[in-house]
Amino acid sequence: MMGNGQDLQAYGAIVAAALVTYGLRLGGLLLSSRLPRGGRSRAFMEALPGTLLVALVAPGILAAGPSGIVAATCTAAVSLKNGNVFLAMLVGMAVKLAGQYLAG
Repeated sequence: MMGNGQDLQAYGAIVAAALVTYGLRLGGLLLSSRLPRGGRSRAFMEALPGTLLVALVAPGILAAGPSGIVAATCTAAVSLKNGNVFLAMLVGMAVKLAGQYLAG
């Protein structure tokens, strides 16, 4: 069990993290009104979510090894073919499980 000083320190850290998080979000909203709305800036901003997703997902795929890479490829293929993300996720999980089972 934590003592009183440790409790206060933990709550202070939680409050500080929340303030920083919401401060960053508010700063993004305030700065977005000052960004250019057309041309190359618009193309960059439209491509940004996809690049962030790749940056977050790619390390996990690579860390999963060959079966993870095959599963991710199958997931993308099913999603692109029929547009059903849920089915694509199920196929990806099945391929990953099969790869783990076959690898031993």
